[in-house]
Amino acid sequence: MGTHTLGMALASALGSARAPRKARSGAPHRTGARVLRGSVEAGTFEHAFFVAPAHGETDRTLRAARRILDAGRQLRREARAGLRTLTPAESLLTTLTAAGVRVFEEILTLARLNKGRVFPSYDHLADATGLGRATVARALRTLEAIGFLVRQRRFKRIEDAQGPGPRFEQTSNAYRTFLPAVITRYLPRCMRPAPVPDDVLQREADHAEDMAGMIRSLTCRELAEAHVGGALGKVLARLGAAIDRQESESQKDTQPLPNSYLNKEYYGVGLGGQQFQPDGRPAATNIHQ
Repeated sequence: MGTHTLGMALASALGSARAPRKARSGAPHRTGARVLRGSVEAGTFEHAFFVAPAHGETDRTLRAARRILDAGRQLRREARAGLRTLTPAESLLTTLTAAGVRVFEEILTLARLNKGRVFPSYDHLADATGLGRATVARALRTLEAIGFLVRQRRFKRIEDAQGPGPRFEQTSNAYRTFLPAVITRYLPRCMRPAPVPDDVLQREADHAEDMAGMIRSLTCRELAEAHVGGALGKVLARLGAAIDRQESESQKDTQPLPNSYLNKEYYGVGLGGQQFQPDGRPAATNIHQ
């Protein structure tokens, strides 16, 4: 009885031990932990990802989301009644739900309170909104598809991991909110962004033209140095310098024009001293010369 109990305990202990995950190829995962595709290490990109919202920006964005919720309901009613055929963009707007707006409201609140630094977990969003994790995940996918937010998956290092080598684990996503241009036509006029003045548009067009002219004036070496960095940029710069030297030499050593009919007509003199009239006929010679 004791031996059987000890064997059962050993089997239970071995069975409960965490086996290393395997990659799709069948080989053991090098970190021993699952990291989702497209994840970036936390602490390496947030300074360029997060942007503090302007005064009143989060309130305007939330009002726009609520307007789109009403517009999506109206579009669904018209589509069911056969009054219109929805475009792909309109069909996407109809997927926004009240739960999605509630999740978006919580993200905007965090953006306002934390100066744009938003990285809540699914559990935090579920507790704050009173929704389930599945509902929160579905709402985030809808908001991202419409363009209300961009999210970036993140992973972090486990400092006290057992065994050689670093260990990683998935952590909460980072979020940044937007007011997508696709919803502008469905907003009332008072909520639409103000049109850009004509002088600003003209100034931008002139600037773009000046930039294009400046780029056209660059040599091959300067063009490579301006657009490509690192070792590849240095190689391309050397190749560009060689091309510039070749073009410069070809411009200096130009080939003279041959004695053609055009030269004869221009100078009025042909081979052997024969003179020609402007219309190309030989000129009459003076027999007394």
